[in-house]
Amino acid sequence: MRIGQVFPTEYESQLNEKLNLIKQLLASYATPEIEVFRSEPSHYRQRAEFRIWHDGDDIYHAMFDPETKQKVRIDYFPVACQLIADFMPVLLNKIQYNHQLRYKLYQVDYLATLSGELLVSLIYKRQLDHAWHEAAQQLVAELLPELPVKIIGRARKQKMVLSDDFVTEKLIVADKTLKYQQIEGSFTQPNAGVNQKMLNWAAHIAKQLNGDLLELYCGNANFSLALAPYFKQVVATEISRTSIKSAQYNIALNNIDNVEVLQMSAEDVAKSLENGTALKQLELAGMALNTVLVDPPRAGLDPDTVNLVSRFENVIYISCNPDTLAVNLQSLDSTHRILQTALFDQFPYSHHVETGVWLQKR
Repeated sequence: MRIGQVFPTEYESQLNEKLNLIKQLLASYATPEIEVFRSEPSHYRQRAEFRIWHDGDDIYHAMFDPETKQKVRIDYFPVACQLIADFMPVLLNKIQYNHQLRYKLYQVDYLATLSGELLVSLIYKRQLDHAWHEAAQQLVAELLPELPVKIIGRARKQKMVLSDDFVTEKLIVADKTLKYQQIEGSFTQPNAGVNQKMLNWAAHIAKQLNGDLLELYCGNANFSLALAPYFKQVVATEISRTSIKSAQYNIALNNIDNVEVLQMSAEDVAKSLENGTALKQLELAGMALNTVLVDPPRAGLDPDTVNLVSRFENVIYISCNPDTLAVNLQSLDSTHRILQTALFDQFPYSHHVETGVWLQKR
């Protein structure tokens, strides 16, 4: 993708390239037809980060081309959701001649939701003071009520929050609205529309299963909330304390009482289940942990985790790297067969592709 641009007329061809890639990687396995979940061809990202470039009185958003390393001026960004794209020039217009808000402004991060919330982080190469806080409050007052924007100021070892440092996303899964707290600076799925499709795909699979669910790499409980209605108990694990705190908040926010979140790495979970009958203080006696959901980082599953996963009746594997997925499937093929495969186009016009696979014990 050319920086800051989208080409809707090219969307289908780039999607077909990704589909062909997945077909090639899975060619040696007996797989049903791959389901394809499209993205909107423009205005699809709920997250965007930019450098702020100062040129005399002028000020503009900028990104850097990953290949040439050259700065690219961004006057309009159709990659971002409509809320972010439309607000970007408004923000610059408001701060261009405001010394307190513009002085040494280095970067702006945007986080938006399908439900219409927008959080803007202004990042500086100077310490922020009371004068900045007053200027930021005045900016928010000028934007209200038409644009209910939340603003955060950041500098080295400093964070000023005017109201909240999070937004609340609302996603519809199986005709039920789920609420997700998304904290500034924490990982969230950037393409909320495709994420919603991904959650519904996983929920449709879970509806056919029973027993209890073990989830590895649960993040802010993205999948935990969506799949909780289909299992007696969900045991979700995550290593990031920030994500765990957000997951616990989201569980309470949605009045869910059958999800337990533990701070454990996938490797530690594998070792604990190999050596005993408990995960930390959670006793597993009497539980029917026959389904596992994994959503690992780009490196995929390590050998111990692959061995752990191979013991489950059903495996729902969400992959952000088809190459490491293919490697893991080589090991799982001896114990499991593929029942469903899906392509989720989270990142249009890029080489990145999200894949979902449902495997069942042979």
